[in-house]
Amino acid sequence: MAAERPDPAPVIAAAAARELTIATAESLTAGALVARLVDVPGSSAVVAGGAACYSYTAKERVLAVDASLLETDGAVSAEVALQMAAGARALYAADLAVATTGVAGPGPDARGVPAGTVFLAVDRAGEEPVVQQLQLTGSRSDVRVATVDAAVELLLRTLGEAGRR
Repeated sequence: MAAERPDPAPVIAAAAARELTIATAESLTAGALVARLVDVPGSSAVVAGGAACYSYTAKERVLAVDASLLETDGAVSAEVALQMAAGARALYAADLAVATTGVAGPGPDARGVPAGTVFLAVDRAGEEPVVQQLQLTGSRSDVRVATVDAAVELLLRTLGEAGRR
């Protein structure tokens, strides 16, 4: 039996209660995270939009990720995740943005980064950005689903912390 997935409804409810907007910047999840968020009724009040930027060029042009960083380090790093989140927050004029980047597999990427290596980042107005590294296992699909679930959980924690300030 598959594990129960985290419910995105509390993310939408918490953002709505705080009058915050959310954006996503997605690489390996390719829009699956924003799709999961907008499955929730009422999400249109808080979800500003999502950018699925798979290529380096898209990350540079759409999210303003530094081209030299991508060339030097590749797309799978904490710094790229942070820049993706900041770029999405700026692009959509959102209060917070979450980014996903990593290697879904089945094998390592061209730079040798192992499959299942994932970075999540949250950029939020007036707060220090947050980055989280994951090492996931399973098929390409399993890694992508687990990344979406981890991003939902990270958003919920972020919104919970915002509510305690």
